[in-house]
Amino acid sequence: MFGNGFNCAQSVFAAFSPESGIPEEESLRIATPFGGGLGRQQLVCGAVTGALMALGAEKGKGTHDPETKKQEVYLLTRKFCEEFVKRHRSLNCRDLLDGLSMLDQEENRRIKELGLSETRCRRYVEEATEILEELLRREETS
Repeated sequence: MFGNGFNCAQSVFAAFSPESGIPEEESLRIATPFGGGLGRQQLVCGAVTGALMALGAEKGKGTHDPETKKQEVYLLTRKFCEEFVKRHRSLNCRDLLDGLSMLDQEENRRIKELGLSETRCRRYVEEATEILEELLRREETS
């Protein structure tokens, strides 16, 4: 989905629609504000927030779940973040794009010239999806 009019958060979150039970169209809407590191503020990478929303949708604590459920998800969240940082040095969108700002016209032009969305952001989407899939697979077998 990434690069076809959908942002990083949408692409990752919607990829887990079958597992979460949330319809793809609804997933796309829910994840929209998380793209570009929360509305292009370049805070936490949208691929990361998309993956963590998917984790919550699948494994999160609901009204009738025990408190331990929340602690288990927190642990999986930390494991996800540790692996993402190990691969990419940061969770921060701006850091991942060499400090260039999406909100600054000149710097955003530079992001496009360098093809960072098509190369790096695409890789972050793919790897966030891969990391979460692996974590969930390990969780099922343990």
